[in-house]
This record gives sequence, structure tokens and C-alpha cells, in this order.
Amino acid sequence: MPLYIKDPAVDTLVDQYLAATGMTNKTEAVRRALSDQLQALADKETLTDRVARIQRRAAEAGFVSPGSDIAADKAFMDEQWGED
Repeated sequence: MPLYIKDPAVDTLVDQYLAATGMTNKTEAVRRALSDQLQALADKETLTDRVARIQRRAAEAGFVSPGSDIAADKAFMDEQWGED
């Protein structure tokens, strides 16, 4: 299905992209811009990976989590909310 975009703002963006890249073909410019953006999204580190990396670095630095005391955490939160 062909893509027809009739938006002056998009046309201006494509013209700016053409000028910045030295490209001359609008179709190729849109193809490359979309392809590059999709690749950037695919390469983006997930939150899970980022947290795992930070946890590894913390462990390597000697940080040890004291664990979780659910009862103490609940008591603290209840106190903060005025729910003694």
C-alpha cells in the first residue's frame, strides 16, 4: 500500500533531513530515517537489562542488600500515611 503524506510539517522535516544528510530522494530519506529509528529502538537497552547491569556493578563493588523485612516496611509505610 503506497504511503501518501500530505502534511507540510512532515515535508519540511524531510527537506531538513535531505539537507542534513546530502540525500536527494525523499523516498529514500524516509526509508532511511524510519529504518535508523527502528534500529535505534531495537538496540535500546531494556529496563530489565539495565537493572541487572546496575545490580551486577553494585555486587562487584561490594554492596550487599540487607534483604527485605516486609513487616518493618509495612509498619514504616503505615506510619508515613498516618495509619498506625
